[in-house]
Amino acid sequence: MHLSDQLARLAERAKQAEIRAEAARTKAKTDLEHDVSTARAAAEAQADKLRQTAEGGEAQVSDWWNDVQKSWNSNIAAVRQHIDERKAQHDLNEARRTADYAESDAQYAIDYAFAAVEEAEYAVLDAELARMDAEELEAGAQATA
Repeated sequence: MHLSDQLARLAERAKQAEIRAEAARTKAKTDLEHDVSTARAAAEAQADKLRQTAEGGEAQVSDWWNDVQKSWNSNIAAVRQHIDERKAQHDLNEARRTADYAESDAQYAIDYAFAAVEEAEYAVLDAELARMDAEELEAGAQATA
């Protein structure tokens, strides 16, 4: 799969997330709770897949990306633990603060994802340029041989 196809897949997934987020506003609480559980499981599965790919050497990724993945996993675990702890609280004011924090966390996650997409675009364009450079060097070497 070409890198540009993978970016298109990413864009489609972001669109699906947007549609699901919009639909969440009108869902019954039990339906939304199910969606939250399903989304969390999907996010965990994707994180596991990414970790396994990096650890298994299936992808030739730099140490920097491995460090980012480890940091991401650690931060996500802490955020989820915090969310789970907040869910146990029942006071109205605390529930409102929890909702405010959850919205702030969601906003930051969106901002983080946006930055990740920007980084992905840069990485794809840089990879294409590197491939062009390699092909030019190969063509030059063949021309002089």
